[in-house]
Amino acid sequence: MNLFAYTIIAGIMYGVFFGLVGLGLNIIFGVMRMINLAHGDVIMLGSFLAYWLYELLGFNPLLVVPVAVAVFFLVGFPLYYALVPRLLRSKDPEMLSFILFFGVSQVIEAVIIFAFGNNQRSIPFNVFGSAGFDIFGQRFPIAWLVTTLVALAAFGFIYWYLQHTRMGYATRAVMANRDEAMISGIDVNRISAVVFCMGLALASIAGIFSFFIIGASYPSMGPELTTVSFAIIVLGSLGNPLGTILGGLIYGVAIMFMQSYFSSWANILPYVLLIAVMLFKPEGLIGKAARSA
Repeated sequence: MNLFAYTIIAGIMYGVFFGLVGLGLNIIFGVMRMINLAHGDVIMLGSFLAYWLYELLGFNPLLVVPVAVAVFFLVGFPLYYALVPRLLRSKDPEMLSFILFFGVSQVIEAVIIFAFGNNQRSIPFNVFGSAGFDIFGQRFPIAWLVTTLVALAAFGFIYWYLQHTRMGYATRAVMANRDEAMISGIDVNRISAVVFCMGLALASIAGIFSFFIIGASYPSMGPELTTVSFAIIVLGSLGNPLGTILGGLIYGVAIMFMQSYFSSWANILPYVLLIAVMLFKPEGLIGKAARSA
């Protein structure tokens, strides 16, 4: 019973984090209908930024968050305008985006390996303090609680942005129908650029706290994280950013059960979930509700 309770509670905390892992990918898809295959590599870059700021300057990961958001948001603008508008004007932007961002992923991985080697890097769990915390008699690392709270704050920000800001209203209009939004006078290109940068910033935040959930960071971890992110957003609903937290929770609880009871099969879980959803409910678990809203 203790193992079961631990698995459920830990799975929820894992799930909130993995929701954050997929969130940036989903908001970009929702606005531009493109899958950023370099998404996992951006998460990896965020983790490397956190590691080097911790090692060189002693930055607590919480202090890295505003730095990472600023850096990745600002880098995102020239990257967007260099790559995305040309893709959107092409005859098949979805397929070309797969090819382009796959190439970007390979370049990022190669550059990081060349610059820093392929060694694993990590930040110690006790960076937030050595004391744990108890939930229903189960004890967990304080780093898990901090990671969960940061992820919930990120979801709260996205909810506020989409529901309570003028740009958020415009973003939702673009998500609903890009052509109609353009006809109604919305600057679709500007919205797309902001959301693209926001997606990179969210991925970098996930990277900062990945040490405490996933473990060590290494340059070749990007493709696996992209696969996990894609499984999560398909599970929740493609193009519905807030549905990502549902996909993350299901994935988190499932991965904890697999690691606790069937550890040798845990690595295939993202692929099994992805295949199952695509076969039986390709619109995602809340896809119909998202489209009727």
